Amino acid sequence: MTKRNKDIFIKLGKMFPLAHCELDYHNNYELLIMISLSAQTTDKKVNNVSLELFNKYHNYLELSNANIDDLINIIKPLGLAKTKAKNLIELSKKLVSDGYATAPADYDYLVGLAGVGRKSAHCYLSEAYALNYLAVDTHVARVAYRLKLTSETDPLKVEKDLIKEYNDIKLIDLHHRMIAFGRYVCKKQKPMCSACPFIKDCRERENG
Repeated sequence: MTKRNKDIFIKLGKMFPLAHCELDYHNNYELLIMISLSAQTTDKKVNNVSLELFNKYHNYLELSNANIDDLINIIKPLGLAKTKAKNLIELSKKLVSDGYATAPADYDYLVGLAGVGRKSAHCYLSEAYALNYLAVDTHVARVAYRLKLTSETDPLKVEKDLIKEYNDIKLIDLHHRMIAFGRYVCKKQKPMCSACPFIKDCRERENG
């Protein structure tokens, strides 16, 4: 790890010492469902919707038997409700059929579940099982590019660049710090550049 990039990690930690997963989950069942619902929406909206969702469906067995129209009605505020509802029911049926009360710590199995891709699987494995995976969402990719931690924009390539550079730290810490920075400072629209300690070395400042 270069001194510059180590300093970025340390400064992000000082800015967001309590950076953590902002999904309000209570167990691994809730975590995977909420991760699956989080596509193209905010954690805040997922948290709000999940209150009603988990009051009605307490586990994968109950969710596997959900009426899809009822499920769509609950998660409608998140967008893509029909697709997400269908995926949740299929995902739950698969887990129940395979005898799982909790989704296992198995990447290949997870990405075989409806609606669970690489990013979601990495997020679940790192958060639920403390495994050293890095989930690259839009915040992480944007921050990595702007701070010159990568010259790539493709999530998989960004992931590889970050892992290569930060191979001796807990990747979940990098994930949470970069998300917090991207969410609250280095925003996609109207970034708060006056609050950024890295502004002199920002790729977009140079390009702008």
